[in-house]
Amino acid sequence: MNVDPLQPAPRQPTFPAAAVRIFDLSLGQMLWSRRSVFLALLVGGPVVLAAAIRIGVALEPRALPRVNGAVVGGGALFGMMIWLLYIRFIVPVLGVFYGTALIADEVDDKTITYLFTRPIPRGAVLVGKYLAYLACTVLLVLPSVMLVYFLVVPLNGRVGESFPSLLEDLGMLAVGLAAYGAVFAFVGARLKRPLVIGLVFAFGWEPTVLLFPGYLKRFTVAYYVEALVNQAMLGDSAVIVLLQIFMTVPPLYY
Repeated sequence: MNVDPLQPAPRQPTFPAAAVRIFDLSLGQMLWSRRSVFLALLVGGPVVLAAAIRIGVALEPRALPRVNGAVVGGGALFGMMIWLLYIRFIVPVLGVFYGTALIADEVDDKTITYLFTRPIPRGAVLVGKYLAYLACTVLLVLPSVMLVYFLVVPLNGRVGESFPSLLEDLGMLAVGLAAYGAVFAFVGARLKRPLVIGLVFAFGWEPTVLLFPGYLKRFTVAYYVEALVNQAMLGDSAVIVLLQIFMTVPPLYY
């Protein structure tokens, strides 16, 4: 086939346009992957637990848990579930399994070459995949949180009164997903065996360092995410003992 030398070469798409194309391609792959099915079951665990609590309280109204003799209300119970189940476990797991795979899976499958031979900036590949990760994880986590909220909070409280706190929790979880995803996307793009490194960091380094005083905890993601936890949760006399055993909330400003 003869090519007209006077015909202009096809224009390279701009960085935002290329990132949007990669986002559109990657989002569908993430949502329908086997990894997403497993993680959807993971975020469904708190919903099942909340439903079991709701049924238990409906059968026996005095079944609400107590701490130091004080009844743990629906709002406080929801806050404990957010911190213990989502912030400390589900958000890091999503960050590790999705973030480390953004580039590492393409390298392992030897499909990264096809992306890099396209006339698009290489940085747009990572940005587009990272945005797809954010969209996918938010679609998995936030509906789970909403279901837990409407199952647990009405046990002995009003939904409307704590709804602003729910919005704060959703924003906090989104920030956590963004932070963990960014860290583990970098790990997946730069290091070998990123999944192993991510698991060691999230469930070895972070829990260990947070138990000890000093500056090392500032080299964790959890330290800064926990700074966003609603301070009102800590003021509940029924849960303050439990949370202060495990949790050190840093100030937002130094």
